[in-house]
Amino acid sequence: MSGRVIAGRYELSTVIGQGGMGQVWTAYDGRLDRRVAVKLLRPDHMAAATAADEMRRRFVRECRVTAQVAHPGLVTVHDAGGDGDDLFLVMQYVEGADLADHLAEHDPYPWQWAVCVAAQLCAVLAAVHAVPIVHRDLKPRNVMVKPDGTVTVLDLGVASVIDTDTTRLTHTGSPIGSPAYMAPEQAMGGAVGPYTDLYALGVLLHELLSGNVPFAGSTALGVLHRHLYEPPVPVRRLRPEIPEALEALVLRLLAKDPQHRPSGAQEVYEALAPLLPGRGAPAGPLDPTRPFLRPHAPWPDRATTPAPVPQPAVAPAASRPDVAAAVDEVKRLLGEGSITQAVDILGGILPAAAAEHGEHSPVVRILRKQYATTLMDDGQYRRALPELRRLADDRSAEAGPADPQTLQFRYDAAQCLEQLGETAAALAEYRAVLPYYENGQSAGADPARAFDIRHRIGHLLLAMGDHTGAYQQLQSLLYDTERTYGPYHPLAADLRRALDRQQRMRGI
Repeated sequence: MSGRVIAGRYELSTVIGQGGMGQVWTAYDGRLDRRVAVKLLRPDHMAAATAADEMRRRFVRECRVTAQVAHPGLVTVHDAGGDGDDLFLVMQYVEGADLADHLAEHDPYPWQWAVCVAAQLCAVLAAVHAVPIVHRDLKPRNVMVKPDGTVTVLDLGVASVIDTDTTRLTHTGSPIGSPAYMAPEQAMGGAVGPYTDLYALGVLLHELLSGNVPFAGSTALGVLHRHLYEPPVPVRRLRPEIPEALEALVLRLLAKDPQHRPSGAQEVYEALAPLLPGRGAPAGPLDPTRPFLRPHAPWPDRATTPAPVPQPAVAPAASRPDVAAAVDEVKRLLGEGSITQAVDILGGILPAAAAEHGEHSPVVRILRKQYATTLMDDGQYRRALPELRRLADDRSAEAGPADPQTLQFRYDAAQCLEQLGETAAALAEYRAVLPYYENGQSAGADPARAFDIRHRIGHLLLAMGDHTGAYQQLQSLLYDTERTYGPYHPLAADLRRALDRQQRMRGI
């Protein structure tokens, strides 16, 4: 199904999730050239116990109610509709790690992190419950931790709007939800409400603190029986360093009787608030304490860590990726202006091409060059920069520092630095390559490029506050431009305007 285009606009790429309500794919919005997530449902392929028409109504409700809630902790809905036998929901693509993977990578999970995750989930649940909607399937796989530490809740697809119409609807068929996180009243097919999500929050919090869900079993029926009749193990028996107040809150959330649970997400948040960290330094990327340690601060990790990109589906071990076909596909996409999709294909095929042809082979070098160029075209300068530096080093070792291709890679790297606001580094790189372009004996000599670099150096000096140096640089360039191209050349006119502006500023 990869490559299928939904509604004439969204091209499916890779399956990233699958559950009772359908599949979730990474996809590309051909109209806006952006990465999105597309959820597909084919009602006639669902379980026999649930009629196709009912599944269609549930899905339509999912689209409607999800779009009602505006909260930074909820995934944004872009589009919805039908395509042939399928129904689709288009959502923002959320980068990061789902909470299940985040927990697996950080075992034991710091209790402070668990508190921060739960506090953020409380804010989301409060907004959802105010609609009123009940999520009904809160679990780690439906929670994403983004690079800035914020939490995003996915999939309101099993939510039920609390009114008489949808109450009748949800009482048909089997219970919706995941057994390990299902409240006793939900397991029994009874009425659900905000208290049902609070129970799931308690299960999730218990799992973060202990490493395991409180009630496990070999069958769904056995798990549900334990939810109904067994008490949970207090988390301090497993991790004594956990605060008593946090253990008490988890036990309240896991109360069998909904009336014995907290009154709402707001009350849970207030109980968590004293345990939240104060100001300080986050531990690193995907640290859930960051929103509390440095609220509304920029993402410092973006300076060093490129955003993860969804990779194409992995081919069977017996088959080799078709590099030539991928290159042809990239050419087609670039011709259509689908730069984001081309970037992802190139990034995914490079490791396979290196394994097949060798890291320093002409094929890999061409692919890496195209990858860097396409990243720049897509405005992804942070990711393009290391690729360009690698290309420049390899080419310089092979053909020398004056080689035109070496210089082009270094010039492009300087452009990336300039676009990223790394003014001093960009200035140093431009100054390093300028002599090769000016030297008539150099293989890379290019007077037009030399003029361009001198122009850029002048503006970078201005940006650094060196007004005298900038004025001298631009004045010298104006003289050489008029002598080479004449006084009416566009560059000469631009330089005169810049110099006049500087003189006026000096006179103020």
